[in-house]
Amino acid sequence: MSAAFRVWAPRAEQVEVVLAGGRRTAMASAGERHGRGWVAVEVDDAGEGTDYGFSLDGGPVRADPRSAWQPAGPEGLSRVVDHDSFRWSDRSWRGFSLPSAVLYELHVGTFSPDGTFAGVAGRIDHLIDLGVTALELMPVAEFAGERGWGYDGVNLFAPHHRYGGPDGLKRLVDACHARGLGVIVDVVYNHLGPSGNYLGEFGPYFTDRYRIPWGQAVNFDGPGSDEVRRFVVDNAVHWLVDYHCDGLRLDAVHAIFDASATHILEQLASEVAAVSAASGWRRWLIAESDLNDPRLVRDRGSGGYGLDAQWADDFHHSLHALVTGERDGCYRDFGSLDDLGTAVRSAYVYAGRYSPYRDRSHGRPADGVPGSSFVGYAQNHDHVGNRAEGDRLAARLSPGRLEAVAAVVLTAPFVPMLFQGEEWAASTPFAYFTDHGDPSLREAVRAGRRAEFASFGWDPDQVPDPQDPATFGRSRLDWSEAAGSPHREMLAWYRRLIQLRRDYPELADGRRERVRFRPYPPGAFSLSRGRVTVAANLGAAAISLPAGPSTPAGAPCRLLLASEPACTLDGGVLLLPPDSVAVVETTAAGPPAGGIEPAGEPPARPAGEAGRR
Repeated sequence: MSAAFRVWAPRAEQVEVVLAGGRRTAMASAGERHGRGWVAVEVDDAGEGTDYGFSLDGGPVRADPRSAWQPAGPEGLSRVVDHDSFRWSDRSWRGFSLPSAVLYELHVGTFSPDGTFAGVAGRIDHLIDLGVTALELMPVAEFAGERGWGYDGVNLFAPHHRYGGPDGLKRLVDACHARGLGVIVDVVYNHLGPSGNYLGEFGPYFTDRYRIPWGQAVNFDGPGSDEVRRFVVDNAVHWLVDYHCDGLRLDAVHAIFDASATHILEQLASEVAAVSAASGWRRWLIAESDLNDPRLVRDRGSGGYGLDAQWADDFHHSLHALVTGERDGCYRDFGSLDDLGTAVRSAYVYAGRYSPYRDRSHGRPADGVPGSSFVGYAQNHDHVGNRAEGDRLAARLSPGRLEAVAAVVLTAPFVPMLFQGEEWAASTPFAYFTDHGDPSLREAVRAGRRAEFASFGWDPDQVPDPQDPATFGRSRLDWSEAAGSPHREMLAWYRRLIQLRRDYPELADGRRERVRFRPYPPGAFSLSRGRVTVAANLGAAAISLPAGPSTPAGAPCRLLLASEPACTLDGGVLLLPPDSVAVVETTAAGPPAGGIEPAGEPPARPAGEAGRR
């Protein structure tokens, strides 16, 4: 049995493959790109399971940049993997529809007590009962240490050893597909982690021409960038082909700099489309971006990059600021009822508008882009974990407000996404945690977190130490609490809302132009889509609202969901106590055109109203 080893190493005069035990074999230029620094060799007695590395010019043995498995972490040897040897059972799987999906973001290490791919697979029944249609895994590529968020990955082709390695991820995807769940993997192409990152020794993977917050930028447009681009695109395709994943979430694409005529994101979208065509099921690309630039999701024929969707941060910020009252940092730009109305109608609140937080105009309109090209959420790993203590909305909001938030997310014209444990108002935080071995790096991370939060007014002494194993331990979900009150009631609320998305097709059609939003200052609003209206009262006094947009007196209406018994419907008028929300079906939903209606006075409040629970 033999194995062929290849590596791109244009900076080395001599490259050797080194097997476990010290056996060395010199490599020579080979292949159609041999003049560009590729070397290769075939070695006998080195098949699947063989551990190996590469030595450049007689230097230390390094992991293969395209290693499929790092059983001992980034500093250890790579291991040969034969992807064709895995027995898949998902031949009948044909993917899922993103526009009608409900996504569920999770961190493998904290989602289950085991902190493994197998631990996630063991909770599939919960996810099916909840009604989600696809998982979005935070990055699983190999990173230094035993615990971390994964955004500092260094072996981008290797599933993390602590989670279960290559076969562990394959078994998880296979199990999800068997139950009708899609799987999206979060990938990071704007930077690599500091620990165990030796790519720069092999070739010009990085550049100093651009500045990013996390170290060196990836070289997508300078000398030698053809092979760097190929590395990234091959990595993306690898998750879809070798692991049968249904899509990728692209981290912080605003930190990907590329002045090439064909942007790397456009190239990526083109090659992923080819994978979709060849495999018979659609694969999806979802971007995180701070640019408010619809070119990301416009089709390539219209001058866009051709990605399928992007995270809708303006929607999150407007909803979060409204329900919490927070105005620090980026929330400075948000907080009004009108902001939420603009977000649900236009996706971007800042579409050429002046941003006080940035002190400049920001964004451009997303005209003609459907709501299904945006992912909407109230919580995710960033907006929970990048708080000083990793506290969730459940730590700050009443049950009624939490239910209102869920109703808005699951009826807005976007693809909704939940963050692990959100569905039962988990009391556990999700903090930032690391496991760096380098003492100087450990201290730099600690100091950086304290300084960052001090600038936002948080007490630095209250910031958990990311390196403390207890910080990681506190971030694990406590599954036992989901069965107790008030968590089970919240879980039932989420299940009912997700079922409504199935029962009412207009809630998943992505047609932003049909959304109707009406504010009722100081703290109430209604959000209508077709026959369904969500009405919420975030104010301190009870209020009465119309059951739906342009609903004539006496028109048939039905109360579908209410956060508490005191929410009542009488003759087309909906009574809402403070901190409550109701979902109503109306058969007369008004004209088809949507809009943000001017703020108006609510109907007179009937006598004998009920108070808050």
